[in-house]
Amino acid sequence: MAQHVRDIMTSDPATVEPQTSVAEVARIMRDEDLGVVLVTDGDNLRGVVTDRDLVVRSISRGGDPERTSVADACSDDLVTVSPDEDLGHAVELMREHSVRRIPVVDHGHPVGIVSLGDMAMERDPDSALGDISAARPNT
Repeated sequence: MAQHVRDIMTSDPATVEPQTSVAEVARIMRDEDLGVVLVTDGDNLRGVVTDRDLVVRSISRGGDPERTSVADACSDDLVTVSPDEDLGHAVELMREHSVRRIPVVDHGHPVGIVSLGDMAMERDPDSALGDISAARPNT
């Protein structure tokens, strides 16, 4: 059983710059079958944007998705973990902050994402969430 975040995280996460349009981020999510993209300023993590963020913080407000930047839709109150962090601590952070995904940062630079689904597949693969997380996308 994996003991550290690096053992189960998704490496090489999709990233965009803050000025990237909401529409472009949505296309990246569609094309790469992602629910989250990291927003970076150079090599530094600035925020996280989920598919839900795009809807609630941008599209529902009526702006033009081609002209609205992702900086207006991303979460910038970040909770992060390091790759060497214990999985139990990552779970505690998810519970404490009510988040399903946490960026993995090494020396200030994003190197991955660990999700609730990753945890379920590792710790309880026969659970409903473990099954769903392991299933192929239905796109």
